[in-house]
Amino acid sequence: QVQLVESGGGLVQAGGSLRLSCAVSGSIFRINAMAWYRQAPGKQRELVASITRSSSTNYADSVKGRFTISRDNAKKIVYLQMNSLKPEDTAVYYCNTEVVRTNLPIPYTYWGQGTQVTVSP
Repeated sequence: QVQLVESGGGLVQAGGSLRLSCAVSGSIFRINAMAWYRQAPGKQRELVASITRSSSTNYADSVKGRFTISRDNAKKIVYLQMNSLKPEDTAVYYCNTEVVRTNLPIPYTYWGQGTQVTVSP
């Protein structure tokens, strides 16, 4: 099985920083992409940042310049460094990955359990 374990969420004041981590484990042949999504109460889940197998990145306009996505290929961990946090960043953040599993040449998407990020005014 493939599992995504997130950590690093918490409560922070506006202007502060947090770093989220997501560790991927299981029978993985190849990781095609990793991403962070978030969902605030009453809102749809939205893409925050992504990083592809070719190491290209993209960000939501609302976080561009403040958030940075990165990865450790050896450890299979993706990070989201969040700086200059704003109250509107408050949401449950979900790690997402598309992988090709061992002995199954079909891509599958997996989600982490989510980690709460709360930014106080």
